[in-house]
Amino acid sequence: MKKYILIAFMLAAIATKTYAVRPFITDDGVVTGRRLAQWEGWAYFNRFSGEQWNQVTFGITERWEVAVGGVWGYYRPQPGQPEFSYATPMFETKYLFYEYHPGKRPGVALAIGTALLSGKGAFVQPGRGAYSYLAVTHVFDDNENFTVHGNIGLNYLHVNRESRYASYWGVGGQVRAFKGLHVIGEVISSDPYDPGMGLAFQTGFRYFVSDLIQVDAEIGRGLSGKERMPFWVGCGARFVITKFDNKPKKQKSM
Repeated sequence: MKKYILIAFMLAAIATKTYAVRPFITDDGVVTGRRLAQWEGWAYFNRFSGEQWNQVTFGITERWEVAVGGVWGYYRPQPGQPEFSYATPMFETKYLFYEYHPGKRPGVALAIGTALLSGKGAFVQPGRGAYSYLAVTHVFDDNENFTVHGNIGLNYLHVNRESRYASYWGVGGQVRAFKGLHVIGEVISSDPYDPGMGLAFQTGFRYFVSDLIQVDAEIGRGLSGKERMPFWVGCGARFVITKFDNKPKKQKSM
């Protein structure tokens, strides 16, 4: 079911403080930071498909970052032999308007993205398009024990000489359970690349190995929609690279 395959299509951009890293679908209102790079990888599996995503993000300035990524895996349109598929490259840029201040002002950022019509199989877009969304992050306390992320956006897709528009929203949060372990959860309605996805949720955990490394795992399923998303499981990892920063900042752990 292509609608689920495109869940992760909305490329995420992760900060060096509070993170809404993949496989979170709801993005965060922060950016990576000047001359900092990061690699993200995440995988999803349901009864129709399995996909593995990779994305690299680089901070051009303290407020502006760019990202490029791609996906490969298999898709099973009906019982039988799975079909190999891949899609790349995918691009996104993100600009931070306001940096968040714990317990006070939320962080606000705007993201714009698109993908080239290259690849093979079900993972390739059916037409040319682009998306944009506003991301907001609010941290409730100085220790960052409770964080909420919110998105609202619009997708545009041009298929067979027809222009299609779809709105999107998502709300997600994470709560510190014990030291570096956090419980995460989110509810989303539609998706920037899938107007028929409907309402869905996912929940799981995130563990901060260090300020620069984190891993997570989750489960989820569709709640409503014309084509309800099937139950899925996923996992992911993230590494921040400070090599390009001549004067790296002290990283803040959650």
